[in-house]
Amino acid sequence: MSSETKIVPLGQKVAFGFGMLANQMFPAALGVFIIVLVQDLGFAAILWGLLQFTPRIFDAITDPIMGFISDNTKSKWGRRRQYVFIGGLIMGIAYIAMWQLYKDNGVVFNFIYFFLWSLVFYLGLTIFSVPYVAIGYEMSDDFNERTKIMAIAQWIGQWAWVIAPWFWVFLYDPEWFPSGADAGVRELSIYVAIPCTIFALIPAIFIKSKSTLNEDTFLPITFSYIKKSIKKIFKDAFEAFKIPQFRKIALATFLVFNSFNVIAAFTPLIIWHHMFNSDQAAAGIWPSMHGSIGALCTTFLVIPIVAFMAKKIGKKKTFIISQFISIIGYILFWFLFIEGKPHLFLYALPFHSFGIGGLFTIMMSMTADVCDIDELNTGKRREGIIGAVYWWMVKMGFGIAALFGGVILAIVGFDADNVTTSSVTGIRLFYSVLPIIGVLTAIYIMSSYDLTEEKAKEVRAELDRRKAEAKSNS
Repeated sequence: MSSETKIVPLGQKVAFGFGMLANQMFPAALGVFIIVLVQDLGFAAILWGLLQFTPRIFDAITDPIMGFISDNTKSKWGRRRQYVFIGGLIMGIAYIAMWQLYKDNGVVFNFIYFFLWSLVFYLGLTIFSVPYVAIGYEMSDDFNERTKIMAIAQWIGQWAWVIAPWFWVFLYDPEWFPSGADAGVRELSIYVAIPCTIFALIPAIFIKSKSTLNEDTFLPITFSYIKKSIKKIFKDAFEAFKIPQFRKIALATFLVFNSFNVIAAFTPLIIWHHMFNSDQAAAGIWPSMHGSIGALCTTFLVIPIVAFMAKKIGKKKTFIISQFISIIGYILFWFLFIEGKPHLFLYALPFHSFGIGGLFTIMMSMTADVCDIDELNTGKRREGIIGAVYWWMVKMGFGIAALFGGVILAIVGFDADNVTTSSVTGIRLFYSVLPIIGVLTAIYIMSSYDLTEEKAKEVRAELDRRKAEAKSNS
């Protein structure tokens, strides 16, 4: 779609949003399923971390290359849609395959098998997500319309986090899976992958785009050119960090999202072992309630409020206020995770939800604004490259968070077969303190962010002037 479009039809926004549902449901379900590796298949905590960290090194190579390919593709379908389609199919197939794990095969075999298929899955995710995110960035050049696009996408995508926590109920219910949770993930992965693949294909099929067959400014995307120019591709990609506003956005996202991700997997452990004395059956649906109610708060409370605030007081102020509210939630968790009274932690969720709920609605809109500054500096539209670098930071941080999560479990001495009070207290301490540190640091970084609506309009006006001048000279 042309970046000259200001107001985007609702149908196009919704089509983009379905892609976000796929983009979030795959990792949301993975975040639930992956605990089975430790809890049921005998993986050491450090192996759990390695399985999520190592693919991020792979992403460091594939994401910028995919961004370059997406930005320079000549096609009657435009630059992005065909890759979204192909990547969606690869993700679905690999997701099913990587969860076909059997305890009898042993930890070593299962580790290697899962690791190799996860690389295929993450390759598919790169092929899908880099051009998909770029589609969102280029759908409009209007400062506030960009926030609307991302708010609708995040609203639809949040349903992944409403649904996914209930997989806990199915996985550990012997009536559903009498053979154990490992059998559960083998089957549930199919039920996740098929609809998510369909959701991933919707933006590829329904979002409009213009042919780029006649573009004469695009660089070649042949294998030989990419191989010859690999150094330049990576240099150009990470030059995005020379844009001060983008650097602040990326670092703040890294801190907020990944300090949250470090502790997210600890939620069921705290509920099981602290609140229900290691009785998973007694814990019942409470781990699911934590994630699902939190996502519902984000969907119906946080995203509408954040979108409204961003238009009224600006994106930076909205980000800072929403993150301060999330700190209240993290503090409340320390006091409201009470043995025998699980309903109390629900009171912390509306506050807690402002953290991640406000983050991506605002940051993805801000990143679209940064793409205009990049064009002003380079003369090129590089949504693919900018998006690749931004989401690589997110994914790299996710991997680091997973690895650090494993390290924390080792530090506190957590052992699923011999859970101690001290280890659970250590987990709870990290659960509240670590995200607060990350959020406060992110707020400090964003306090000097200076891309206001007025400045963004000035950048847009200069770009329009240059285009009009080039058109009159041609």
